[in-house]
Amino acid sequence: MFPENKTHGAKMQMRFDGYIGFSGGLIDDGESVVQGLNRELVEEMNLDIVKFPVKDDDFVTAHFCPNKNICLNFYAKEVLYEDIKLIESSSMRAGDHGSEVLGTFRVPLYTMGDGYRGFPAFLANNFAGNSKQQLTYSLVHLGIMSAQEIDESEKAKPLHMDSN
Repeated sequence: MFPENKTHGAKMQMRFDGYIGFSGGLIDDGESVVQGLNRELVEEMNLDIVKFPVKDDDFVTAHFCPNKNICLNFYAKEVLYEDIKLIESSSMRAGDHGSEVLGTFRVPLYTMGDGYRGFPAFLANNFAGNSKQQLTYSLVHLGIMSAQEIDESEKAKPLHMDSN
């Protein structure tokens, strides 16, 4: 049995380019940031935005990307734990599933007994742009993890078994 956090969760996606990231994208002319994000969530996750709309109050942080001259706005939507499976099953029917998005998954928000498997090992993956920083900042900002837990996870190293 794998540890499961029934209090908090984080959803990310495997992108078409092999990097891990969050749903989102460019805002179309005439859209607000929140309207564009909700549109992207429908396209990439088939999210029911009537039941789970992202609102201005869900804003967490923004980063300016000078090499692309764009501002990356980051939002975190809190939903009930019971709704996570509904959101996950719906994402398989998203229009962008299998092309732009190869799948969504839960971030392991725990560390196993060896001090590496779980969240520390997850952080060793390849992330798109600043999505790793968005994840770790949000976990602290929302009170899901402490800055010390994030720091320890980033410094953790895998234990290698001696084959002799």
